Amino acid sequence: MAAKSSKASNSSKPKAQAKSTPAPAPSRTEQARSAAESAVDLPVGAVLEVSDRVTELVEPFSGRVAARKQLKSYGSQLRRTVKRTERRGTGARRKATAEARKTRNRVEREARRRQRRVRKAFDEQSSRAQGLVDQVSEQFAALR
Repeated sequence: MAAKSSKASNSSKPKAQAKSTPAPAPSRTEQARSAAESAVDLPVGAVLEVSDRVTELVEPFSGRVAARKQLKSYGSQLRRTVKRTERRGTGARRKATAEARKTRNRVEREARRRQRRVRKAFDEQSSRAQGLVDQVSEQFAALR
């Protein structure tokens, strides 16, 4: 309760007053103490974290029944993960196949279109050339 009342008294101060008083800089002794505490706290915290993780890993296997149950759970998770992965692969394969089909059809259409243009241009040039050959033949025959 005492902490709440001190918080309430702090929050009732105007903000301008709180900002106008700068916090005093920590002394060298305080900085050294803080650094020493951090140097000790970090490895201790790391050991506690590792201990928690090891306990989490070992706890499900503390007894035969618990171990079987956990292994069954892992098997179920693995099957679900494999099924999910397979579905994703199936979807990706179908999408890639459809995209390949669309691309193939587009390329074939474009090839047919170009082939028709070339054929038409060839026929036009062939007709024109034949007309010129006929014209030259007539002129040559007229000269004889």
